[in-house]
Amino acid sequence: MENLLALCFDFFVERFDWQHTVSASIALFVLLDVVGSIPLFLAMQERGLMIRPFKVAFYTFLFMTVFLLVGKWILLLFNVDVSSFAAAGAIVVFIISVEMVFGVKVFCNEPACGDSGSFFPVAFPLIAGPGTLTAILSMRATYDYVNIQIAIMLNVFIIYLAVRYMNGFQRIFGDAAIMMMRKLFGIILMAMAVKLFTSNIASLVGTTIAK
Repeated sequence: MENLLALCFDFFVERFDWQHTVSASIALFVLLDVVGSIPLFLAMQERGLMIRPFKVAFYTFLFMTVFLLVGKWILLLFNVDVSSFAAAGAIVVFIISVEMVFGVKVFCNEPACGDSGSFFPVAFPLIAGPGTLTAILSMRATYDYVNIQIAIMLNVFIIYLAVRYMNGFQRIFGDAAIMMMRKLFGIILMAMAVKLFTSNIASLVGTTIAK
């Protein structure tokens, strides 16, 4: 047992690079944008979705870790490339942004799905969206697995805190400010979805033409 722990410690020390960890952490923090997504979560909570902080953090950690380890092979198993995956995820994100901006209700029309918000659409695709998952795959070419995994854990802790105290955020800023932020972030989310979709569609079209 002691030898196993020693081997694990040596493996960690050999591969750990604090600069790479910080860089990966910042990149993920910007991509996840969980603080900026608080108005989205509040809007969904008002629509009846049960958003549980621990479940959101756990699902996000599980999803990103699994994708870090075997994401490329999962996509290959279903004969799906990264661009197609990102484009499909962008459509889902676009629909969520339509909900926010126009006040329509698309997700969770059935009362039975009231507890489903923690995984879908909060953990995926709002937090661990196609852009984030694609970035995680790209990071493998630059950073070691250990550094990316630590970056994921740090960001998951931030996610837990943000979701845990989002109602306090609403009390501080008030309903009017939250409504204004909801519309603003909805438009920003819509623009991000359009950009993600068009860039990946362009890639897919270019690949098809090349063939």
